Amino acid sequence: MSISERLWNATEERRARDELQARENFPVATRLLPARYRAHLLNVYGFARLVDDIGDEAPPTERGALLDLVERDLDRIYAGTGPAGPTGAGSTGAADATEPELPVMRDLARTIAACSIPDEPFRRLLRANRRDQEVTRYATFDDLLDYCALSADPVGHIVLHVFGAATPDRLALSDRVCTALQIIEHCQDVGEDYRNGRVYLPAEDLHRFGCEESDLAAAVTPTRLRGVVALQAGRAARLLDEGAALTRLLSGFPRVAVAGYIAGGRAALAALERGAYDVLGGAPRPRGTRLLAEWSRTLGRR
Repeated sequence: MSISERLWNATEERRARDELQARENFPVATRLLPARYRAHLLNVYGFARLVDDIGDEAPPTERGALLDLVERDLDRIYAGTGPAGPTGAGSTGAADATEPELPVMRDLARTIAACSIPDEPFRRLLRANRRDQEVTRYATFDDLLDYCALSADPVGHIVLHVFGAATPDRLALSDRVCTALQIIEHCQDVGEDYRNGRVYLPAEDLHRFGCEESDLAAAVTPTRLRGVVALQAGRAARLLDEGAALTRLLSGFPRVAVAGYIAGGRAALAALERGAYDVLGGAPRPRGTRLLAEWSRTLGRR
C-alpha cells in the first residue's frame, strides 16, 4: 500500500506505526504508563511518523502536496473547525469548515484538545521535512544542530505538553535529549540516509578524517568513517548527559517516560561502541537488557 493510500486508511497507518515503533531505540509509549498517556503519545508518534514517511517514502513529485495536505488539516484543528475546537492560536493558512481529512490527524486533534498543545512544534516538524526535500548535506555540526531544532526538539516539547510539564527549564533540557537522540539515529542510519540521497554527517568532519562520500556506500565501514561516527556519538553522549537532568525536574509517570527515552539513547550508544562504529556492515541497535539496565540506572539518579 502506498503512502498516499495509507493516508486515508486508519488501520494500515496504525499497523505501520506499530511496526515502526518496535524498531525505535526507546519505548515510545511504554506500557508502564496509564492508557490515557499511552494513547496521546501514540497519536503524536503517528503524526511524526506520517510526516517522516511522506518526506522519505512518497514519490518525490508528491511530497510537497502531501505535506500541504497534512498542514491544511493542522490548520483546521487550530482554527477550531475540527473536533479539537479552538485550542490554540498562531495558525497559518486558510482552513475549510470541516474536520481533519486524515485519520491520523483526527486522532491528533483529540490529543491536542485534551493536552492544550500549541501548534508551533507540529509546524516545526513539517518545516524539517520540507527542508529535507531541499537540503541534503550539512557543512558543520552547528548546521546539523539547527536542523535538529526543527526535526527533533519539537517532539520533546509535545511530549512535555502531553504530561502537563512544559516549563521553560524543562523544555531547554528536553532539547538536549531530543537532539542527542536524533544524532544517534543519524549515526545508525548512515547507509540508509546515503541511499536516500542525504548525508547528515557534517562535511567538515568527513573532510577532517579524510573521508570521501563514496565511503558511505561501502559494505563495511572504513576506519576513517568510523572515526566520524564515533565523533558524532561522543557529541550525542554529552548532550544526553546534560539533558538527563530533566528527570530530576519530573516525578511520577512523566519521569518514567523521559527516563526511558534517555535510557534508549544510552543503550543505542553502547550498541554503536560494541559494534566498533561499523554502521554500514550491520544495524547496531540497542539490546533489550541494556535498555532495561540504563532505564533503571537513570530512574535511580537524583
